[in-house]
This record gives sequence, C-alpha cells and structure tokens, in this order.
Amino acid sequence: MMVSPKLLQSNSMEYVGEKLWAANLGELLVIISVVAALLSSIFYIKGASLELKDLSWRKWGRLFYRMHSAAFVGLILLLFYLIYTHSFDFYYVWRHSSTEMPMKYIISSFWEGQEGSTMLWGFWNVILGNILIFTTKRWEGAVMAVYGSVQFFLSAMLIGIYIFDLQVGSNPFQLLREHPDMISLPFVSNPNYLEFVEGNGLNPLLQNYWMTIHPPTVFFGFATTMVPFAYAIGGLWLNQERSWIKHALPWTYFGIGILGLGILMGGAWAYEALSFGGFWAWDPVENSSLVPWLVLVGAGHLMLINRTKSRSIFSAYALSLFAFLTVVYSTYLTKSGILGETSVHSFADGLPGQLIIFLLFYLFLALYLLFYKGYKYLKKSEDDAFWSREFWIFLGSLVLVISAFQITISTSIPVFNELFGSSMAPPADPIEHYNSWQLPLAIIVSFLIAVSQFLKYKQTPTKNLFKQLAPSFVLALILTIVFAVNLRMEALFLKILLFTALFATFSNLDYFVRILKGKVKKGGAAIAHMGFALIILGALLSAGNKKIISKNRSPVNINFEDNKNANQENVMLMKGDTVLMEPYYVTYQQRRFEDPYVYYDMDYLKVNSNGEYEKQFSLSPFVQLNQQMGNVPEPSTAHFWDRDIFTHITYADLENLDSASQERYGEADTLKMLMGDSIFSSNAVIIIESFDRTIDSTKMSLQKGDIALGLNILAKNLKGESYRARPVMVIRGNRVFGVPDQIDEFGLKFTFNSVDPETEKLTILLSEKNANAGEFVIMQAIVFPYINVLWIGCIVMVLGSILAVIQRIRTQNSEA
Repeated sequence: MMVSPKLLQSNSMEYVGEKLWAANLGELLVIISVVAALLSSIFYIKGASLELKDLSWRKWGRLFYRMHSAAFVGLILLLFYLIYTHSFDFYYVWRHSSTEMPMKYIISSFWEGQEGSTMLWGFWNVILGNILIFTTKRWEGAVMAVYGSVQFFLSAMLIGIYIFDLQVGSNPFQLLREHPDMISLPFVSNPNYLEFVEGNGLNPLLQNYWMTIHPPTVFFGFATTMVPFAYAIGGLWLNQERSWIKHALPWTYFGIGILGLGILMGGAWAYEALSFGGFWAWDPVENSSLVPWLVLVGAGHLMLINRTKSRSIFSAYALSLFAFLTVVYSTYLTKSGILGETSVHSFADGLPGQLIIFLLFYLFLALYLLFYKGYKYLKKSEDDAFWSREFWIFLGSLVLVISAFQITISTSIPVFNELFGSSMAPPADPIEHYNSWQLPLAIIVSFLIAVSQFLKYKQTPTKNLFKQLAPSFVLALILTIVFAVNLRMEALFLKILLFTALFATFSNLDYFVRILKGKVKKGGAAIAHMGFALIILGALLSAGNKKIISKNRSPVNINFEDNKNANQENVMLMKGDTVLMEPYYVTYQQRRFEDPYVYYDMDYLKVNSNGEYEKQFSLSPFVQLNQQMGNVPEPSTAHFWDRDIFTHITYADLENLDSASQERYGEADTLKMLMGDSIFSSNAVIIIESFDRTIDSTKMSLQKGDIALGLNILAKNLKGESYRARPVMVIRGNRVFGVPDQIDEFGLKFTFNSVDPETEKLTILLSEKNANAGEFVIMQAIVFPYINVLWIGCIVMVLGSILAVIQRIRTQNSEA
C-alpha cells in the first residue's frame, strides 16, 4: 500500500499562517522531477547508439531532462524561499534554521539536512547534464541515459511516501505538525501554533563562512565524478574501447581539481572552527570524500596512458566506474545513519533501504558491464618497460587504489558490524591508525611523483634519467637533514617522507623550469604534482611537528577525565595575571560577552632589552553558546610566515553571564580545615590564621548568654594584594550559626559554622561571586610550524589541475 504521511491523520482544523500552497507545490515539483528524470533516461536509452539516424528519441530525452531540470531548480528555489521567510510550519525549515540565526548562515541551513544536501548534489547534476547535452554530440544518448537514471534516484529521495513499511524518500516540504515526531504533541491542536514556534537553529559548528562554500564545492566535485562514470558506462555498453577517454579526460581532471578543492576547504574549516587542533582528523565523512578523489586521480592517470593505445584499459574503466560508486557509497554512509556517533558529519536518521538499492543498482550495472563487456580488454593489456612512464603511472594509480581501499575498510567498520552482527570497535586513535597505514603509501606516491615527470613513454635511458634527477635529489637530501635536525625529528618514516616530499617538489619545479621552459600552458601536470608534494610536505612539517606550548605553571591541578596529561597541555590563566608560555608571556585581559559568543582576550608579550613587557599580538579564543545543541569552543590563531599559534579554550565557566548575576554569590563550598591551613579560591590564596575572641557583642547584635568565636582569615592574590575577613560562629542555646563576612575586592564570602573538638577541624563555607568565574580560564596553545606550506600547496595543486584541464581541452580540440 502506498500512502503519504500527511494522510495518516485526518484533521479538518484550519491552521493560521501555514503556507499550504508551498507544501502542495513542493510535492508536485518532486513528482514532476521523478517522472521526467525516469522518462528522460528511457528515451535516451532508446537513442544511445552512436550511429543513430533517427534522433527523435534523443529529442524526447532532452525535453524530459530539461523538464526535470526546471522542476528540480524550482524545488531548490522554493525551499530557499521557505528558509529565508522563516516558515517554521515546515519541519525541515524548523529543524535547521531559526530567526536568531545570522542571515549570512541561512544558505548553510539549506544543506545541513540530508534532503537539502541531496538537492545540492542533484542541482550540480542538473547543471552538468545540461552542459553535456550540448557537448557530448554522438555520446549524448549513452551519457544522458546515465544522468537521467541517477537523477531519478536522487529525486526519489525527496518523495516522502511509504510503500508498506519502506520509506521512499524524505519530503523537505512536510508540514511540522504532520511529522511523526510532532503529530501527537499538544501544539497540533492549536490553530495558532505558529505564533509561538521558534526554529531549532543551525548546528553551531556549521556557523562558519567556510561552511557556506565548502559543501557546495564538495558536492560539485561529487557530481563531476559522474561524467567519467557515464562515459565509461557508454564505452562498455557500445563497445567503444578507447574513444570515450578523450571526452571523459578533461572532465576527470576538472573533477580532480574541484573535489580536491572542496576537501581542502573542509580541512581549512576544521582548522579554523574546530578545537581538536589540526586540519584533518580522519573522520569517517572526511574519509568518504577523500576516497573518491583518490580513485578519480588514479582513473585520470590511467586514461592518460590509454588514450592512443590500450595498455591497462580494463583498469581505466574500473577506476572511472568506482570513482562514482565510492561517492554513492559515501552517500550511504552519511545519509543512512549507520555511522551513528562515529562522525560529527553524519545524519542521525536516514533512508538505509533506498540508499542500498541506489548503491546496488549501479554497483551491479558497473560490474556486469565491466566483466561481461570489458573482460576482453584484459587480454589486450601489454607489459610496459620498467623505466617507462606508463609503468610508473600505473604503479602510482595502484598505490592510490590501495590507499583508498585501506581507508574504506577502516571507515566501514560500522557497516561490517551491521552486516555480520559483529561488535568491532572503530580505531581508538583514528589519527595514529590511519597514519600508520597511509604514511608508507604517501612515501611511495611522493617518490613516484618525483621521478615520473622525467620518464618517457615506452622506455627511458636510465643514465640520462639519473642525471636529470640528481640536482633535485641532492637538494632534497640536504634540506631533509637541515629540517630533521632543527625540528628534532626522530621517526625514520617521517624523515623518509620529508625527503620524498622535498624530492617531488624540487624535481617537478626543475621539470617545469628546465624541460618546459616555464611555459605555464603546458605545465599543468608538473604544477599539480608540485602542489600535491607541498601539501604532503606542509602536513608533515606542521601536524607531524606541532608543539603544545601551554603548560600549567599554577599550583592548581588541572584534571580532565579524558586527558591524563592535562597539566602538560593546558595553562590556567587568571584575569590580569601574566604567565610564561614559551617563547611568550600571556596576559588574560578580559572576558567579553557578545551574544551568542563569549570572547577571552589574551595579550602575548615578550621582554624587550629594557626588561619590560612588549606586546606582540592579541588573540581572542571564544565559545559559541547554544542551549539546544551544546556550547562550542572555537579557536583563535595567530598567523606568521613560518608558523601558526593555535589557541582554544578547554574550560571556562559559562553561567551567569549577565551583569546582575555576576554580582550574586554562587553556591558555597564546604571546607574542612585546620588552623594554619591554606587553600586556593579562583583568584586568591586563603590562609586560616587564628581564632579571634575579641568579639564586639553590641556591633554583632549578640544576645545575653551568646558565645561567639571569630576566625582571622587572610586572602592574597597573585599581585600581592591582601585583605582580611572575620566570620563569627555563634552558639545560642542549643543552636549554632555563623555570621558571614566578605571581601568585596575579591568577591569572597566566608561563613564559620563549627569546630570539631576531637579533630580540631573547622567547618567553613566559602562562596564566590559569579563574576569570579570569569577570573580564570584554561586554555591550550599549539604551534604548527610551516603550515603555510600546506596552504600554498593547496593553491598550487588546484591551479595545476585547472591548467591540466585547459591543456586537455586544447589537445582534444586539436585532434577533432
């Protein structure tokens, strides 16, 4: 039985302010999108032949794809409109946005949910599909048949109906009151419920400018993997051994550049917005974007060596197909909910059944064509000479596949547990786990990049090759020794990777300057390889040699349950105090509250030749407050040409931030102390000096027969300022009570409650003003040396990829 969720309840009540027209229009556009995509694919299948004379099939396919495109773009514009107008009568809008959210992040809320991200992916497919209609020419039928079918699956993910117990799609235009989580709540019976409904808001981690450009770029990269996939399907389907490659090759390198850029943007976002101290954490969803890129890079290089002669054409087909399949698999990982809490990126709820069908359909289609139609190409592969460019490119592609395979296996542990009922735990330390596997592979890839540019097709004279590589080899070796000594690198594999990354950088620079004579138009590959080598070099120099400079020098023990080395990795800073944090001194100046952010202003100082503190720079790490999703600490970083200083708050009291609450005293701590004992408050050292028996009964308003005993308490701060308090314990009949005394300057209040005659321990209640919570914070500071090498490498690699695309297009046009 097929039934829509909105028909599950019969409700004749008229609700005020609901945009029912938008709900109906959205559902209509989804239906048009699904049907038109399916019909487009069917007609294109009929018109797939390269020698087709009757083009009417393709005309119909084209018509329906454009109809699908119009409906899909309409869906996107409608959802943007609803988010922009804060239409909380729609569950998706309520779930991912709020009126309190800055307008600049409205765009991010569109793709925070799985429905929005699906629409983002489909949007790029719409754009690329319409471009391909004009550029594929004879290949239009085969290529667009694939596009229509994929868009059918993506559009179906937005239907939001149930077929028996199987949910087909998740409708982004479902009304709030009709959502299963809301349908039985009391507000549903109120026709004016929209008057008091406020949106849930955007995840605070996503409220960053990188998240307005990173997801669209990544999904654009995902979409580009479908172009070589569609051409490879067409090549196998129509028995075209190599002719598809010249059409797919420019798109493949375009995809390499775009997806690589998107991944690097994600690293930049993690570095700027997250507080784990780095740019890559081997998160499962990070891995799921990296794997398609690795496979796509391998596919692009295999296409290069199979353009004119079949050498490893079967492998070129396989990687072109699996680049897209790994994207579909990553969609399953992120949208099915199977990752659970193993990733900060995954969706908690999903469509596992539908996603499995999506994945299996294209997996079986690809495998069927690959082995039924492509098996014959295995026999046509030739053995290449060891010192040939073909052999080394094939070897490099193989290493990339091994890298992708290892990442996929480790990331898929939750999937294996689900399939086989096992209980394998993900790696306890993901960074150490993945690095131990990927480090040797990175060494091999770097070395291949260093050598391959100087290799010739078919065979290369080794004497001439070694002569050309010698300058780069020697320079890399010298700099490796210099860096290893200065950075005190001890691990052998890190030293080897340092050498191969430097070797790859210098050899490709040498090739670009000496062999290509600095001709940028022809230097795409060399520049891209140089950029990739710089990324590896920058990651190694920064993450591999990062140094935590925040060490606790206060007498207060820092104790975090999840970090036994907290005192060696964090510094406690008292407001106004100056603490050594080599090579700087740090002064915590103030706490600023700018809703929803709490900033902690820090000055970094050095001692000048006159022995005076001289300010070098200031940083303001902050915490973003979010009651519904939890508070999020975000870093503040000082950038220098040779290093970054990365800081973030690891502890701060975030309650009672308004001025009135700041002046109130918090809950008292009960202290058991002996005479002469001392203890630390948040801003002072407290010493119990002596008893005070000279109590002024009149001033204390004591009654006749009262017995009073006072305490002399001394409080001193780190600046040397000292004040005294004299709380009094009163015994009145059978009742004992304390008369408190306070030190306003320090925001401290003392109450002397009792004395244990056996142990002579004093019971003292200590209260502090809420403002004192802002008097200290705990912070971590990390130095990332030479991290700018990584960011420069990102720019260089993307630039090289763009140049490679332009060069491929020129070559294709000249051969046409």
